[in-house]
Amino acid sequence: MIIIGEKINGSIPAVKEAIEKRDAAFIADRAVKQAEAGANFIDVCASTTPEDEIETLRWLIEVVQDATVTPLCIDSPNPRAIEAVFKYTNKPGMLNSISEEGDKCEILLPLMEGNTWEVVGLTCDNNGIPNDVQTKVDITKSMVEKVTQYGITVDRIHIDPCVMALSTENNSMLNFVQEISMIMELYPTIHVTGAISNMSFGLPVRALLNKTAMAFTIQAGMDSAVLDPLNRDMMGTIFATYALLGKDKHCRKNSKAFRAGQIGSLMQPDYFISKKNTVNIV
Repeated sequence: MIIIGEKINGSIPAVKEAIEKRDAAFIADRAVKQAEAGANFIDVCASTTPEDEIETLRWLIEVVQDATVTPLCIDSPNPRAIEAVFKYTNKPGMLNSISEEGDKCEILLPLMEGNTWEVVGLTCDNNGIPNDVQTKVDITKSMVEKVTQYGITVDRIHIDPCVMALSTENNSMLNFVQEISMIMELYPTIHVTGAISNMSFGLPVRALLNKTAMAFTIQAGMDSAVLDPLNRDMMGTIFATYALLGKDKHCRKNSKAFRAGQIGSLMQPDYFISKKNTVNIV
């Protein structure tokens, strides 16, 4: 599982305050802790006013890059903002995101030529997020066609089928699983990602729904996720699901993650999280 750490986002009140105060220590600490907990990418999202976004993204990029070697995921709904700060990155990471909305593909895909940058592709277009499975699959096909025109291999794409809230769409989870399966059947080397917590929006006991949904999606083929890597219960669910599906030989990674302190109760005094012992879920 490719983990995109979600905890540096200006929509989070504590992060918003840190951005306003330019509290680099707070941002750096969040970046380091996510990396130590197993994040493969650190998402940076300003969520500020449009006029402040580019400068804020630049500051976040510089702070996080000084704090950790973990690659960035540059996150903005404005492709021009991503384009403007791209030159401040010191290594390939991930762009978040393209879609069939406007000219996002035409702006961002040229940045990925001749390097190993990866990209999130949202299954939405100028009409918004479709409710039906086939339209999302068709949008995926269109994005893949554009990506390959720039010489970018399919395995550098993380398709996000945009899971809908279960409170408003009764078949949200069933549709999401079907979308994953259909996309993976078309493109076996593509990555499928998503922010699973969106599914439980507006419902009680969200954590339980989110963990259960994660197990469903992993079984369907999802291998990338935007989540909080410091959420030990969610990380434990991921390791356990891989083990139960026979994707973790002799449960070695699950056991190693427990010994490293990534999963399990914090009441175990002999275990701790460290960068050295962190286990990646693949």
